[in-house]
Amino acid sequence: MDDLSTYSFPVRHKKFSVHIKESKVDIVICSYDDQFLVMATQIGTMGTIMHARKEEGMLNTPTFNVSVIFGKRDEPMLLACARQLIEHISISGSLKPLTLSLGLKDHSMEILKGIVSAVIENRLW
Repeated sequence: MDDLSTYSFPVRHKKFSVHIKESKVDIVICSYDDQFLVMATQIGTMGTIMHARKEEGMLNTPTFNVSVIFGKRDEPMLLACARQLIEHISISGSLKPLTLSLGLKDHSMEILKGIVSAVIENRLW
């Protein structure tokens, strides 16, 4: 039987951990043909899943749509995190939407800023 470890994951991705506020956050970034997937977790689960995309309109300034697919809908900081990432993706020239999964026990601004910074630093776009 073939050794499964010789096969690589068929999607371009990065997997790493960062320590923010004395807490470990595991992050996975995947670049699919039609979207980006970012998963960040402190608790080993998917947590709140959001979809963010840039909307093209008649105005010169772009608008961004962020919606919660599953999870906490009453956490505006989670939506702000997704918005910051999709804005950065858009500014970098990519038109792909983002699916963001945040499984966090601490939803503080410091944790979310650290996640955004780590994802931008290790971006695949």
